[in-house]
Amino acid sequence: MEIKTEKSTAVPNTAMILAAGLGLRMRPLTEKTPKPLINVAGRPLILPILNALAKANVARVVINMHHLADQIRAFASGIETPQIILSDEQAELLDSGGGVKKALPIIGSSPFFVLNADSFWIDGPRSNLVRMAEAWQPSQMDILLLVVSGAQMTGYSGQGDFMMSSDSRLSRRPEKSVAPFVYAGVAIIKPELFAKTPEGPFSLNVLFDRAIEAGKLFGLRLDGEWLHVGTPDAIADAERRLMLSVL
Repeated sequence: MEIKTEKSTAVPNTAMILAAGLGLRMRPLTEKTPKPLINVAGRPLILPILNALAKANVARVVINMHHLADQIRAFASGIETPQIILSDEQAELLDSGGGVKKALPIIGSSPFFVLNADSFWIDGPRSNLVRMAEAWQPSQMDILLLVVSGAQMTGYSGQGDFMMSSDSRLSRRPEKSVAPFVYAGVAIIKPELFAKTPEGPFSLNVLFDRAIEAGKLFGLRLDGEWLHVGTPDAIADAERRLMLSVL
């Protein structure tokens, strides 16, 4: 399967898609199909993410796998662009942070994208990944998150994740309150941040919180629409939104 590309500049060369989860909230669909390969509007959930990476000229994509890994492997074998490299977590599920840490020898020493496999987005006039690369300032930032606000979301009903200051720094939602911004499942991260992290499973939230404490967690607001597909019911919502987007 070939994905069309368009040349851009200053974009991280490598990305990692977190695809090893069990997809418990997507049951019973994930009993026989890994969540990234659940069909939304006739195509695997992971495919629009790969399309967005290819269009931003990201050359290498690491995908981790655990649940029903053979299906992920078969899917990846049909992708020509971008290059897919698999990180095998069948022996132990490592959570988001541990999964990235295991893949660092493949990822390399430069900042890279990390993307969740259970959401995707409809770009506005420009690629949001290219916008993130343009906003990335490594001297000031440890991590840059793509964030989204209420009217731009489909399939999300939580209380939000982050507050954002006038200089785009992020802080956690205060307890018992609602935050205006939700993490859209896309980040640029420095690999050196993993040097002092636990062995085995741990969440990327460990790094997010450390970056907040250092004043180096920043956000960029998504331009377009974000579709979160976390449950079977959310599939129909996403498909309706996609249909409206092409009318």
